[in-house]
Amino acid sequence: MIICTLLYVIVQLNKVLTLGHPNFIFVLTDDQDVLLDGLKPMQKTLKLIANDGIIFENAFVNSPICCPSRSSILTGKYAHNTRVLNNSINGNCSSSLWQNNFEKNSIAALLKKSKNYTTFYAGKYLNQYGSKDAGGIEHVPSGYDWWLGLKGNSRYYNYTLSINGSRKYYEDVYLTDLLAQSALDFMKLNYEKPFFMTIAPPACHAPFTGANRHLKKFPKTKAVQNPSFNYSSEGKHWIVKMRPEYLPSNVSRLDIIQRKRLQTLLAVDEMVEKIIIELKNLNIFNRTYFIFTSDNGYHIGQFGQPWDKRQPYETDIRVPFMMRGPNIPKKKIISYPISAVDIAPTILDLANAPIPADIDGESFKTKLIEPTDFNKFILIEYWGEGNQDTIDTNCFWKSDNLSQCTIESWCKCQDSRNNSYICVLHLSKNIHFKFCQFFDEVDFGEAYNLKIDPYELRNIYKELRPTQINYYKVIIHELQQCKGENCNLKLSTLNECIMV
Repeated sequence: MIICTLLYVIVQLNKVLTLGHPNFIFVLTDDQDVLLDGLKPMQKTLKLIANDGIIFENAFVNSPICCPSRSSILTGKYAHNTRVLNNSINGNCSSSLWQNNFEKNSIAALLKKSKNYTTFYAGKYLNQYGSKDAGGIEHVPSGYDWWLGLKGNSRYYNYTLSINGSRKYYEDVYLTDLLAQSALDFMKLNYEKPFFMTIAPPACHAPFTGANRHLKKFPKTKAVQNPSFNYSSEGKHWIVKMRPEYLPSNVSRLDIIQRKRLQTLLAVDEMVEKIIIELKNLNIFNRTYFIFTSDNGYHIGQFGQPWDKRQPYETDIRVPFMMRGPNIPKKKIISYPISAVDIAPTILDLANAPIPADIDGESFKTKLIEPTDFNKFILIEYWGEGNQDTIDTNCFWKSDNLSQCTIESWCKCQDSRNNSYICVLHLSKNIHFKFCQFFDEVDFGEAYNLKIDPYELRNIYKELRPTQINYYKVIIHELQQCKGENCNLKLSTLNECIMV
């Protein structure tokens, strides 16, 4: 029996390794969590993708904010290498530096150049895309045959698209529905040759506008009040501990946000179903990989933070990741950890395209059939922002160290300059450990043994032995300056006896 099973695995793995040039459909949502019911509206997607394929239960982003994360997804490079540090032009979001040095080496451009894939992008790209300082609507990133790029940040109605460099304004066409129809049109015209499609709907990012047909859905839904909801701990860093320490007694605003977020995702779920049906109609379903994930997670009330991302906690960095395709097992949950930088090399690998040596991530193609034991580090990095112009004058804060402080969020600020950190997640069969170092005047640290404290309620940094702290500081030092193949740290020579 064991021999038969082994032979089956070898045969299936060989099929994946030797497949020619399959099609790819990559759906990238916006701010969709996996821990706070973010998949509740995705019943069709779960049935058609997850049940017909695999779920990576340990999927993470490398920076919990849109533009740096999307830049890493598109290129397979960490933010410290793309130098996309935040959502502004000054932070290199869609800047000339990004366009001239990294954009031309995105997944699509590499597939186009090496394997002559027909390529398509529709939806949100990078937050500053289409602005004057980013080259305007006329700028079309290298490597795309069909380009329908959203100007600016997430919108649902009243938005402007760049249609292959030409401006077109839409007032009352729901964006996700337009993306779905554009994807179908593209497939009908290009199904006879290998294609790569990225579809990036605005859901479930603010302003949380559902399609009109979905506005009455989830009427009783409330924000998920898990153990970290409205939890205050002295072990947290400055931005979490700042006043007000607790949320108000009436958190109905959070319930409304949760309900609206889920409503926006229903159109995405319908879009996935339409695409799958069309793949089958065109008789290309069995040679198409379908990947579904998000650019970062989200929190709603955790640790007294009203709503946003940016923090190093599991709600913000852990994302859904589903995948189906040729010879991939069905209904399988894979524990092997992956992160945003691993997506590009994996797609290139599955397409039998060369993987550039300067890509920081590593392909998980061989893990799709029978993952081996793992002992892996995942890098999380974030650069905090301060901007007094984003502080409501009715709030009691007056500091250029802070940003995003509004009355509607009870003046609890979303970010600060000293909310800059680098974390390492250490995952193996017996270890799920997080170690974070903040770049502030006190060199603040946080550490969590997620095996026994999955909600990160108790910071054990001060309880670690000096050898443990030094161990993870060395790992952080190596990762924060790594580039290319050097980013894949090999642990075989490291001594696990110092682990928590």
